Amino acid sequence: MSMLEIHRLRKTFASKKQKVVAVDDVSFTVQPGEMVGLLGPNGAGKTTIIKSVLGIIQPDSGTLSVKGFDPSRQLKQLLSHTAAVLEGSRNIYWRLSVWENICFFAGIHGISVAAGKSYFEHLLATFNLKEKRDSEVRLLSQGMKQKVAICCALAKQTSLVFLDEPTLGLDVETSYELRDALKDLVQNEHRTVVVSSHAMDVIQDICQRAIIVSNGRVIADEKISDLLALFESRTFKLVVDGAHHPELLSELNQMVLPVSSSTNDRQLILKVNLPTARDLYALIDLLREHGAELETITQAAPDLEKVFVNLVRKERERCNGTL
Repeated sequence: MSMLEIHRLRKTFASKKQKVVAVDDVSFTVQPGEMVGLLGPNGAGKTTIIKSVLGIIQPDSGTLSVKGFDPSRQLKQLLSHTAAVLEGSRNIYWRLSVWENICFFAGIHGISVAAGKSYFEHLLATFNLKEKRDSEVRLLSQGMKQKVAICCALAKQTSLVFLDEPTLGLDVETSYELRDALKDLVQNEHRTVVVSSHAMDVIQDICQRAIIVSNGRVIADEKISDLLALFESRTFKLVVDGAHHPELLSELNQMVLPVSSSTNDRQLILKVNLPTARDLYALIDLLREHGAELETITQAAPDLEKVFVNLVRKERERCNGTL
């Protein structure tokens, strides 16, 4: 059984002036033990999808289930398997201590302090909050508040966890701590995690798969490695010793291949897109002919942010009728 199933989900919001389609015929599944990135620009429909699963929003049409439970008919059973951080530290009690918050939210889910104590301690250690255990949340930094909110969600020990912008407000070091903690969660506890974030480097690091939503529609649902392969190119950066190579530059500019160049105090930097491997050999031969000593050569690798921007741009062009 899939952990999460969404089939042909649609949700509109009506105002006095217009009707807005927030989610338009969205379908996807998430399997047990997966860590999936849910990506999209602001207003794409990500939060509407999550809130529909949690029963906070009633969709116009379509079906949803978590471990086979339907939020429209079996919300209590569904929520027993689901936890979420939707608005970060806004969802925790700032006048309570870190420990009191964790115990309170776990208790709502039916986990007593006696039953969950060792796991709660594990969460404090994992997120480096042991020294702040008895501190009131209002006295903590924004990053620590965010970590407390995540701990409160994880303390419920549910099969499925939704994390909306989990790295919001975290410094670089703490962001990496969170990434490691989430990887451990999936690997060792076999939890299923759906992460919605604008931090593409985080998604690329921790998720195996990305679902990209734009204008309320799923425009990509692929393994991240496959998404990156779609935009893989033969763009190379070559760094040549010495900044002054006028004859070499003149001959490069006459080549059919698009070449851009720049210089610093002692180096010539070339960027070129090569259709085939043979073109790279021809370029290196040309450098050798002009006595230019090649210091480094690197191939530009696509990242998830570039893939995301390209896919969303194409979808907007399609919607605007320019494709």
